[in-house]
Amino acid sequence: MDNGASSYRRFRDNGDESGLVEIIRDYKDGLILYLASIVGNIRTAEELAEDTFVLLGTKKPRDKGKGSFRTWLYTIGRNVAIDHIRKYRKNSEVSIDDIELVSEEESVEAAYIRQERKIIVHRAMRKLSPEYRQVLWLVYFEELSNKEAAGIMKKSVRSVESLLYRAKKSLRSQLEMEGFDYEKL
Repeated sequence: MDNGASSYRRFRDNGDESGLVEIIRDYKDGLILYLASIVGNIRTAEELAEDTFVLLGTKKPRDKGKGSFRTWLYTIGRNVAIDHIRKYRKNSEVSIDDIELVSEEESVEAAYIRQERKIIVHRAMRKLSPEYRQVLWLVYFEELSNKEAAGIMKKSVRSVESLLYRAKKSLRSQLEMEGFDYEKL
């Protein structure tokens, strides 16, 4: 059973606010990073994630149970992001400084090289179309299945597979232009 779904049911049906707190704790970071891949700005993504959780807390929509709770939550977040884009029509970029902190166990040199690779990959991803960024983010960073990504993006599984193929090809091309050896990833 999906832990998020049971927490949400506790909140929605019984008014148990700890259920909503658990959802926010468990899904906040992933949702923010996913939304950042859509809107291109980490600060805006944080606000949109907050709006998504406010929507859950106030309107208490029903989960139709067709997929996992995370897929349903990310679909709501995607819709909030699309509404935001339609309203503001801005193309901001994610600050590389906001992406991830380095583990203390790594050597300084290895951490530096790893961080440089991430910067190059994120730079290359920013040059891709929003649809390519979104499918790559869902499948590779969020580790969702093609079916779950298709549900979030409101596309067929076949079109997500095709989109993913083209997105990987485009990313590889961008990385090659930057002189990055993607085989070492």
